[in-house]
Amino acid sequence: MSFPEHRPRRLRRTPAVRRLARETHLVPSQLVLPMFVREGITEPSPIGSMPGIVQHSMDSLRRAVAEAAEQRIGGVMLFGVPEVRDAVGSGADDPNGILNRATEAVVAEVGDAVVVQTDLCLDEFTDHGHCGVLRDDGAVDNDATLERYTAMGLAQARAGSAMLGLSGMMDGQVGAVREALDAEGFTDTLILAYSAKYAGAFYGPFREAVDSQLKGDRRSYQLDPGNGREGVREALLDVEEGADVVMVKPALPYLDVLADVKASVDVPVWAYQVSGEYAMVEAAAAHGWIDRRGAIMESLLGIRRAGADAILTYWAVEAARWLRAEL
Repeated sequence: MSFPEHRPRRLRRTPAVRRLARETHLVPSQLVLPMFVREGITEPSPIGSMPGIVQHSMDSLRRAVAEAAEQRIGGVMLFGVPEVRDAVGSGADDPNGILNRATEAVVAEVGDAVVVQTDLCLDEFTDHGHCGVLRDDGAVDNDATLERYTAMGLAQARAGSAMLGLSGMMDGQVGAVREALDAEGFTDTLILAYSAKYAGAFYGPFREAVDSQLKGDRRSYQLDPGNGREGVREALLDVEEGADVVMVKPALPYLDVLADVKASVDVPVWAYQVSGEYAMVEAAAAHGWIDRRGAIMESLLGIRRAGADAILTYWAVEAARWLRAEL
């Protein structure tokens, strides 16, 4: 009887050996928590399609971000939900708008304990739900939108945001915002470019979370799900324009794009584990069909293994608590 010459199972024999041999590691500082703050509420409002996630009041936002800092996660990404919207998203660059007031409050609460990040896009603030200014024919006007983005970026920087998350997928958005920031002395403000943001079916719960007014779709500016090379091209262009970090969104359906972007750029690469990914796991776990904790951690490790240096995930605080308990 012949026996195998190679025995890889030796590296899997015990938990201690498996920990020592693990190739990919996940730590709390690699996790970023997306957070929603809604104008005009005094108590957190649950989001039906995202069990466990809420639209925060200003008070509950402060408490939640303090908890996030205690768990040593890397950052928080703030999204504002205004009471009043208009065609150009006027509330986006209003110093008294919900997102800018929330940013000031979060910075005052946690300072530099986490990287305070803000979503830079008009969709939450427009009455039509698109990520930019519309022309008379209903199409998004790319260059007019850039003017709104620069105003929004300056407002967020003045409010104390350390990193601006440019998620609108307009051509030239990184260069326009970088130029405006530098001209106003905000040379240290970071830009996170949502470089490969795909138009698809995984954003539904998020649209409930921000009370989206979207009519139609965003396929004329977000990427087609069939295109991988285009995602890499967008990332390279964003780096050329001055992005400090580039991102792939959603995460799990686009792990191949994530790996290709990681191999192509020389800046950190992040991924966003979006609302639909979250909702699917939570729904299956609620029915007892999967092991919830196992599925969460396996999905996060898979995103890390594909190349993400950090992950935006709604499980950031919970996963960080598990990881810290294992130390």
